[in-house]
Amino acid sequence: MNTLSRRQREIFDFLRSNDGNFAYPPTLDELCAAMGMASRGSLYKHIMALIAAGLVEPFAGNKQGGVRLTALAQQDGPDLGQVLPFVGSIAAGRPIEALETIRYMAVPDALKSDKPCYVLQVKGDSMIEAGIYDGDWVVIEQCSYARNGEIVVALIDNAEATLKYIEQTPDQVLLLPANASMTALSYRPEQVEIQGILIGQMRSYRPLTKQ
Repeated sequence: MNTLSRRQREIFDFLRSNDGNFAYPPTLDELCAAMGMASRGSLYKHIMALIAAGLVEPFAGNKQGGVRLTALAQQDGPDLGQVLPFVGSIAAGRPIEALETIRYMAVPDALKSDKPCYVLQVKGDSMIEAGIYDGDWVVIEQCSYARNGEIVVALIDNAEATLKYIEQTPDQVLLLPANASMTALSYRPEQVEIQGILIGQMRSYRPLTKQ
């Protein structure tokens, strides 16, 4: 499994291998010619996917429009196809804000899918009876729907995010904790946006440090 498609991996490998062969970061047209690609539009879509993966710098503010690798992409180390974006903290308790960051984590293939995924760190103890503890990292498959009984990342009122079991009816969405001392959260369907489902989990047994 891989977070990049075969073609995206080819483009990324070409950029890394030929980083020193261009006087300036190549434009889309120059990259098309160098790779023998006929469609500039197709290349643009692949480059946008590499930007989303944190491997190519966004074009915003890039006056030359060149395709530039990020600092992460230029590092030697583990296969960058194993890397997922770490986008902040998620509440396993009352909802807290999920903050986007610019960090990445290496994640084993067995803990992710071939669809876009990301990593969140759990804050709180409402999911402890599901084996999810404060400080754990959870791997989330990005999607906008879920089946009843799945553990989801739910965005509430477009402002706060939480990690809970979900039960849905046409008139109500229940977000259920896995902690007998806590009660379910009830919302109207239009208040809740599903942002992904839980597919993997990681844990460190070192003492947590304050951030």
